[in-house]
Amino acid sequence: MLQINQATDQLIKWLLNNRDKTQYIWFLGLFYYYNIGVGENVIKAFELFSKAANVNYPIAQVYLAKCYYDGYGTEKDKKLAFHWYQKSVENGSIIGKFYLGNCYEYGIGITQNEEESFYWYNSATKNGNTTAKLYLAHCYRLGIGVEKNETIAFKNYESLAKQEIADAQLYVGNCFYEGNGTKLDKIQAKCWYEKATKNGTQNGSKIAQYNLGNCYRDGIGVEKNEKKAFEYYRIAAEKGDVDAQYKLGYCYDEGIGTEINKTKAFELYKIAAEKGNSRAQNNLGVLYRHGEGTEVNLEIAIYWYNKAAENGNIIAQYNLAINYEEGIGVEKNEKKALEYYKIAAEKGDAAENGNIVAQYNLGICYRDGIGVEKNEKKAFEYYKIAAEKEYVPAQTNLGYLYKCGKGIEKDLEKAIDWYNKAAEGGCKTALYNLGECYELGNEMANDLDKVNYWYHKAAEDDNKLTLYKLGEIYELGKGVLENKARAFEFYRKSADQGFIDAQCKLGQSYEKGIGTDIDKVKAFEIYKIAAEGGNIDAQIGLAYL
Repeated sequence: MLQINQATDQLIKWLLNNRDKTQYIWFLGLFYYYNIGVGENVIKAFELFSKAANVNYPIAQVYLAKCYYDGYGTEKDKKLAFHWYQKSVENGSIIGKFYLGNCYEYGIGITQNEEESFYWYNSATKNGNTTAKLYLAHCYRLGIGVEKNETIAFKNYESLAKQEIADAQLYVGNCFYEGNGTKLDKIQAKCWYEKATKNGTQNGSKIAQYNLGNCYRDGIGVEKNEKKAFEYYRIAAEKGDVDAQYKLGYCYDEGIGTEINKTKAFELYKIAAEKGNSRAQNNLGVLYRHGEGTEVNLEIAIYWYNKAAENGNIIAQYNLAINYEEGIGVEKNEKKALEYYKIAAEKGDAAENGNIVAQYNLGICYRDGIGVEKNEKKAFEYYKIAAEKEYVPAQTNLGYLYKCGKGIEKDLEKAIDWYNKAAEGGCKTALYNLGECYELGNEMANDLDKVNYWYHKAAEDDNKLTLYKLGEIYELGKGVLENKARAFEFYRKSADQGFIDAQCKLGQSYEKGIGTDIDKVKAFEIYKIAAEGGNIDAQIGLAYL
């Protein structure tokens, strides 16, 4: 190290004594620019670059342009930055061509012109500039100044990736991951992400590590391994990758690859949220809302929901709708709730990108007139959107609308179809509704076997209404052998859950000895409960005891 320092000192002394040649002047400027062996002196660096640039030394002109761009040793001046990049190109600078392309792409010191940008990137690549070739690939991938061509973009990325350029390896991984410009190949994607991680610059490496985390989390191109996913997210997060910071917070929040730690989740969400990550902003709001990892603070929760919603996060827009509907952290405002439900439900193409729960809740708003005039047709439309995306509560409600002919023409077959879908999704209410559809018959033949089947399926979850219906079936012998004792048991189970009609039936059973022994005292007690609940038959029965 001492020898290196001595050699640097000697070189600087030599340059100070030989400032008669332009290249030496520029070279000395580099020592001041990068603070190598001299005290940092930005003004001195600027002066030396300026002196060499004014005698048409192209690389000095590039560095002078960078000084004007960054305000290094002088005031920022984007127009002068563009001017000196242009001068460097006139004097044969290849890297100057790349920077000129960059100026045209982003409108730096000149009117934005994507065609000119593409031209200069392309020109720089002909002289072998790999950075320009990477940007040229971006142009083909995104259609910047040239017709979009993902195949050419992929070939350029692949060519650079084989030269061990980490950023290109990252993009090759992305191409394989998404199937852009090449065949979709998750295994290849994972391999290229690993190469980018090993060879990476600070930026390329952390993004590749984040993507590797996704591969291990979802089992993409590799066996699923949540612990490895967590580790890659952690490495990328420590390097400052915002998405990785959010994902690491989510791992702590949900216990993915690590133990649940709401405090760490809160800390990481906060870091990512303050950098503008909308998912982190929403989740930070959730933690403030419920007091997880921090104290409950509804005002701050609403603040972060708003920030996330402004950044287009549909879950945050849905959360705001809920808060306005219920008056949580804000004054209750059903119109505002409706507004946010609409935003979340109709994000982009409503049928594809909208928030399913928001679409369902919007249906409820139109059904019940929450923040808007009742409109059963609109309710039907939103239920249908959510139902087709396999949201079970929407499927159940859609079945109900078809069954009753609300917002749509009555269609018992379609009602049964949607109830079936909801039942397959685990909805116990749909099981009861299926039994009811077959019991009612209406447009289709009454099917007592199916009535019994679906009521018995629903009763497995001790649904009080279903238990009551089964009581009726066994009492009256609908599709089964009449069995008063079984009827009594079903009524009793339903009554125990507080179903008033079942309580009345149970009172009648004890009064008249239907399926059980006569017990006037119990009849009185149960009639009284049902009568106080508003059941008229129970009130009459109580009066005659």
